[in-house]
This record gives sequence, structure tokens and C-alpha cells, in this order.
Amino acid sequence: MEQLRLGIIGIGGMGTNHANSLIEGKVPQIKLTAVADISNDRLEYAKAKFPKDIKVFSDGNELIDSGTCDAVLIATPHYFHPQYVIYALEHGVHAISEKPAGVYTKQVREMNEAARKSDRVFAIMFNQRTNCVYRKLHEMIESGELGDLKRVNWIITDWYRTQSYYDAAGWKATWDGEGGGVLLNQCPHQLDLLQWLCGMPTKVRAFCHEAKWHDIEVEDDVTAYLEYANGATGVFVTTTGDAPGTNRLELTFEMGRIICEGDKLIFDKLSENERAFCRTCPDGFKKPDVTRIEIETDGKNEQHIGVLKAFADRILNGGKFVAEGFEGINGLTLSNAMFLSSWLDKTVDIPFDEDLFLKELNKRRATSKKKTGTGVVFDTTGTY
Repeated sequence: MEQLRLGIIGIGGMGTNHANSLIEGKVPQIKLTAVADISNDRLEYAKAKFPKDIKVFSDGNELIDSGTCDAVLIATPHYFHPQYVIYALEHGVHAISEKPAGVYTKQVREMNEAARKSDRVFAIMFNQRTNCVYRKLHEMIESGELGDLKRVNWIITDWYRTQSYYDAAGWKATWDGEGGGVLLNQCPHQLDLLQWLCGMPTKVRAFCHEAKWHDIEVEDDVTAYLEYANGATGVFVTTTGDAPGTNRLELTFEMGRIICEGDKLIFDKLSENERAFCRTCPDGFKKPDVTRIEIETDGKNEQHIGVLKAFADRILNGGKFVAEGFEGINGLTLSNAMFLSSWLDKTVDIPFDEDLFLKELNKRRATSKKKTGTGVVFDTTGTY
């Protein structure tokens, strides 16, 4: 096989963006051969705008069964990610899911189990892992040169969204249609990076404010406190209601402080390990000497294109993943824990009671309002 035949299930904003990238030849290893959507408007769009040799289906399973694809990319509303991945893998088709892996961990755990039984490739679209800043930081942490983590603070509030964004689709920003708001739609990338860089916390206390800045059902403003097994702590702040917004990740280690902001990676490096310095320095007010270093990276940041290239290379040549599909459950565990903590108004341990989470989610789904979207499909290029 010289080229991977790919089908896309769901051609809304992200699905259309992926389709256009493939049609434009940005991933030479992949040929787009089919698309599917349940919306007649989107199917008509595909027939009018996409090359005529791309098959169009009104059902994702039908696309998988058609024999037109070696692999599928799932870009549907979140609840449907696991079911299409499972169906594809069980029918001999490779799968890559858009984020998040699903809405609740119990659902994703079932997907992961199906993937373990399959010999097909399973990946997830964690495109922020291709960012040179995060890749370099991950490399530094894994090397051990920074020492143990002491504190992490991430303010990620540059997800500004207007009311028209939420009004565009009937499923958006509803418990029954989307399953959550900023934590489940915008922040899966940061939650994945948080666990990829810092590991999983053991406790979460979160405050998820619903409809604080928009006329929606779900959360659009979140502040969460995290505790780690080694005593490290963290704060995670996000919203879709702040303009201009901030994206600043600050991590404190035994050997100094790392700041990720913009395209820069700054290391305030201590002259010696802070823990050793604290125990041995005779001066009660002295700090270790510090040197500020701007860490060089390779400058590469391929985003979605990089993930798709790696996915194809894994299938065609046995190459390396950007992120295996199994890893999607980790960031989702963080968002589920934040939701559950806020709903119960208490600290939640990780792992948490997945049945209790689903029970609480279903309470909200039962009262979720049906709405009609405007049908606008926004161009998502450059919004990640």
C-alpha cells in the first residue's frame, strides 16, 4: 500500500478542515476517498465542493462497510466518537478520533478494550503534542534534569467564543448533545498536555460555572485545584468568556521554573536543587542563584497535519504515533473529575466512581433542552 485511503465521518467545521487539507495534498501519504454526515446540508456541500471521486454517505457505518477506506477519521459530536471507533476497528478499518475520546470514561474504557482486541491502528487527534514548545518541555521533564515537580499553574483563557458560535448547531453546548462545554470542547488538548507533562493528579477540587458568560446549558468558566501523589499542587483556569485571553503555563520544579507563553519556553534555572539548598543554606532569606535561559526548539509545529502524517506512517511503515488512541482516556479523566467535583461540591479522588459520574451526567441529559442550530459552519483554520 503506497497511499492510505481515508474516510471522514462528520464534515462539520473540523471534518471539513481535515478534508480540505487532504484534498490540497498536505498529507501526501493519505488520499481522501469518502465522507459521511447525517446532515443533508453537509452532504450537499460535499457533493458540490469536493472532487467527484470522493464518495458521499449519509451514515458512518455505511462508509466503514463500503470498502472505500482503509481508515476513518471520526469528527462527529463527542458522544459518537467511541461507537464509530469501535465499529471501525471491529470491521477491520483503522481509526483516528478527533478529541475528546468521548464524553465519559466508562464509554471510552469500552472503546479502549475493543481496540486492545483489534489488530488495527487506533490514534487520537492530540495535535498540540506536535508543538515544538511542548515537545521540548516533555523531553526536558523526561530527562530528569528539572527534578521533581512542585507546582503547576495553567491559565488557558484565549478560547473566546461568541453566542453565535454556540447557536450554530443544535447539539452544541448542551448536556445531551455535546456533554459539556469548555472542558470537553476546547480544553481536551490542554488536559492531555497537562497529564502528558505532569502525570495524573490524585485529587481534584473544581468549580465549573454553567452559563456564566453565554446563554448555554454547560460550563463556560472553570477553576480547578489539583493535588499530586508527590505533594505537588496545581491550578487550572479556563473559560470561553475572556477577551483577549491568556495562555500561560508555569511549572515549578526542584531545579527552577519553566514558563510557556506565546512561542517561547523560558527556563529560570537554579544553581542547585532547591530542596538541598533549603536544608543547607545558613542564610534564612537567601535564594539559590538563578539564570534565565530561553530554551531553543526545532521550531516545528505541524498540528493536525503532523498527526495525520504520523497516523499514516504508523499504518504504512510501522512509524511512531503522536498519540495512541488509548491515551485519550487520561485527559477525559481530568475533565470528568472536575465535573464531578463541581456537581457534588467536594474534592474528588482519582480514580473516581465512573458509575456515579454517569448517573450525574444522565440527570443533566434528562433535562437538556432541544434547540435548533443556525446551520452556520465556521472555518476552524487557525483556531486551535
